[in-house]
Amino acid sequence: MQSIILTLSRKNMLKNKLPLVIIFFLLIISCKKEDGAKVLYLGHSLPQSHPVHKGILEFQKALENKSGGTLKVKIFPDGQLGSEREVLELLQIGSVAATKVSAATLSNFVPEYHILGIPYLFRDKNHRFEILEGAIGKSILEKGSKFWLRGLCYYDAGSRSFYTSSKPIRTPDDLRGLKIRVMNNQMAINMVNAMGGSATPLAYGELYTAIQQGVVDGAENNPPSFVTSNHYEISKYYTLDQHSAVPDVLLIGTKFWDKLSDKEKIWVQQAADESAQAQKKFWSDSVDESMRIAKEAGVEIIIPDKSLFAKKSKSVLEEFVNKYPDMETIVNQIKNE
Repeated sequence: MQSIILTLSRKNMLKNKLPLVIIFFLLIISCKKEDGAKVLYLGHSLPQSHPVHKGILEFQKALENKSGGTLKVKIFPDGQLGSEREVLELLQIGSVAATKVSAATLSNFVPEYHILGIPYLFRDKNHRFEILEGAIGKSILEKGSKFWLRGLCYYDAGSRSFYTSSKPIRTPDDLRGLKIRVMNNQMAINMVNAMGGSATPLAYGELYTAIQQGVVDGAENNPPSFVTSNHYEISKYYTLDQHSAVPDVLLIGTKFWDKLSDKEKIWVQQAADESAQAQKKFWSDSVDESMRIAKEAGVEIIIPDKSLFAKKSKSVLEEFVNKYPDMETIVNQIKNE
């Protein structure tokens, strides 16, 4: 079996204090073949009920079918191999073949992904997918190769909106004084602060308890994540301001990719593209179901004037182009498409 992975995550390596010589030995033997098949090990942090995981299952099925069983995918969900950042680092050293991460996390490795987190960059869902599936989106996917992280496709992660436990958010002024959990991503931090809240980076796995204990007043995320995380149980206000639409990205490490034949590379890319189309439907169905569950649980769904939030967040774009002036052209291309 060829599997470009260490079956122990870096977290487990550190926990068990494995000597470096053993770690390198595990990496070497992980490249063996078994039954003539190459096995692509894929780790991600989402639960198996999540629509993105279902999209990954489609990738698994499509790749095995296209390759006649010579390429297989073994999936490790639920953060079994570590956090998004940890798994990305495992891809870079060649001990994991693939992963799914948020473009926000990926932007800490590949700067161009910052663009996709700019608040209110996309006019609507159709515009977003025209960009992601067109030349601009594909160009950004390719940018990661120089960092050993080749993008294969985007998965729909919907639009992110605010949810709170203590008070409803109807205008940006209502965010004043509230601690809002965000990903450890500078653009997300700048956005919440610009809107008047107090951005609080926090690990996703710690968020339920943090809201419950009042460490933070709320967070921002899409409907399926709001529900599958059970945050709707303790956050009774959900404001659909839809401030950003940060996609998920299916990635393959170049250390694995470069070992594939030209035909195998085609199969992998085709399987990824097909899984992305299937995942869109999974996502749409999940959004509908998640909103139903939230409403039945007594969550107040608030439809605000999004223009108020967009106006407050304009400084985020200005700061971005000042920091990355070479990316302003791409931003303008997206806005003018």
